[in-house]
Amino acid sequence: MAEPKTLQELIRDSLTRSSEEDMKAIYRENTRRIELERSEATASKRQEGGDHYKKMGVEPWDVVDTWPIEQRIGYYRGGALKYIMRMGSKDESLQEIRKGQHYIQKLLEVLGEK
Repeated sequence: MAEPKTLQELIRDSLTRSSEEDMKAIYRENTRRIELERSEATASKRQEGGDHYKKMGVEPWDVVDTWPIEQRIGYYRGGALKYIMRMGSKDESLQEIRKGQHYIQKLLEVLGEK
């Protein structure tokens, strides 16, 4: 039979259990928040570097999204590559990377459909 725990061991166990439960609750809340943000912040709902596409009746991505999935994947990969490779030669480097990241986000969404 195990020896009874000391008061110090009981307190430590209680704090550890509470901390683990708190951490799990925080993790669940953050996971829920991230999933909500992802569902509300699709690549098509925003634009990097202006609003010229958003002003169009039909945006280029709306047309591309009617293509077969293999062609869509190629288009979004190419868009990401273009912005990453031209970093700093047209717009500010940070802006170029954001544009490339925008295409990568759209690519991830398309790959999630497969």
